[in-house]
Amino acid sequence: MNFTEGCVHMNKITNFKGEYEFLSNFAPCYIRYNGILYTSVECAFQAAKVEDIQIKKQLSRCTPNEAKKYGRKVKLRADWDNVRVDIMRDLLRIKFHDNHFSYKQKLIDTGDAYIEEGNKHHDTFWGVCDGIGENNLGKLLMEIREELVHDKSIS
Repeated sequence: MNFTEGCVHMNKITNFKGEYEFLSNFAPCYIRYNGILYTSVECAFQAAKVEDIQIKKQLSRCTPNEAKKYGRKVKLRADWDNVRVDIMRDLLRIKFHDNHFSYKQKLIDTGDAYIEEGNKHHDTFWGVCDGIGENNLGKLLMEIREELVHDKSIS
């Protein structure tokens, strides 16, 4: 397997392409969050940055790329730095617990692989770029995987 295709290397998933594209926040899935239906985790996450309901509704109609670009320009809610990880956790739970069974099973099927959101756009909060980063998205995905594996009531 070609390492650059982003698959498992020494029990480590290093990016969300190919067979691991489902791990990406850009992967298509319906996310109902605070009463609004979004078409990806990315769209819902960008909408969570703001208080304005009209902006949230606009973001619900965007592609993930459009939402990410738009989200860079918005006035962030005052508590954003304190709530962003919890919001991402909530959205990932919706995606993997409450939503797409195939995504749920695919996440479980990653076994004990270390999940790293490797990127080239220098996002060192959510991922890792050039070996540097906190990998918060990867950590949350591994946390959600553990919940799925250990919760027999989830089907």
